[in-house]
Amino acid sequence: MTELEKKYQKLKDDLRSFGSAAVAFSGGVDSTFLLYTAHEVLGDCVAAVTVDSCLFPERECREAGMFCEAHGIRQIICRYDALETEGFSLNPKNRCYLCKRELFGRILNIADRNGLSVVAEGSNTDDDGDYRPGLAAVKELGIRSPLREAGLNKAEIRELSKKLGLPTWNKQSMACLASRFVYGETITEERLSMVDRAEQLLLDMGFHSVRVRIHGNMARIEIMPEEFYKLAAEDTREQIYEQFRSFGFAYAALDLLGYRTGSMNEVI
Repeated sequence: MTELEKKYQKLKDDLRSFGSAAVAFSGGVDSTFLLYTAHEVLGDCVAAVTVDSCLFPERECREAGMFCEAHGIRQIICRYDALETEGFSLNPKNRCYLCKRELFGRILNIADRNGLSVVAEGSNTDDDGDYRPGLAAVKELGIRSPLREAGLNKAEIRELSKKLGLPTWNKQSMACLASRFVYGETITEERLSMVDRAEQLLLDMGFHSVRVRIHGNMARIEIMPEEFYKLAAEDTREQIYEQFRSFGFAYAALDLLGYRTGSMNEVI
C-alpha cells in the first residue's frame, strides 16, 4: 500500500467512525472529494450542507446542487447573510474567524436537528501554511477536518479525485469573495457582486485560474503567468476594461506575479 493509499484508507476509517455526518459542501475541490468519500462510506447517513450567501459565486451553488443530485446525496441549504454578522463588513484581519464562528454554529444546529452526529469541513494540510483565522473557529466549535487529520494535501486530493472520476479534480481553488478585499476596506453586497461578475467574465473568456482583487475602485487581476499573452491581446484588453467599467470599477490592472491564493495576506 502506497503512502497515499494509507492516507485515503485513514480518511475512510475516520469517516466510518463518525456514524453520521453533515459535510460543509461548497462544490470545490476539497469539499467535493470529502463529501463523495463520506457518502461512499456512510451512505444515507451523510448530508451536504451548502451555504447560500453573497460571499460565494452563484456558479458554485449551482454546481454543488448538480453534484448532489447526480450522486443521490441529500443536500440542505443554509442561508447566511455574513454582512449581518457583527464586525464582518468592516473587514478586520479576523474577518474569517467572525464568519466561520457564526456559520459553523448554524451548521451545527442543522446537524443536530437532522440527527447527524458530526460536522465535517474540507480544509487540508496546505491550509496550515497560510493565515487562516477561520480554522481557530473550526477548532473551538469541535468541527472535524478529516482531510487534514488524514494528512492529505491539495495535490493528493486532486490526484485521488482524478482516480475517482470526480469532475472537480482540476477545478481552480475557490475561496469566499470576501477574500478579494483589502483588510479594512468595507465589504458590501454590491462590491461582492462586482468581484463575482468580473471573475465570471474572465472564466467565460477562457482563463483557467483567476482572482479579481478589489482595491477601492481598482480591480487587480490575477491569472496564470502562462496566460498573460491572452490578456495582452488588444481586443481582449479592451473588452475586459469596458466590462469592468460597467461592473463599477474605474481601473483594471494585471498583477505581474500572477494567480496565487491568499495574496491579500502577504502584507500581514
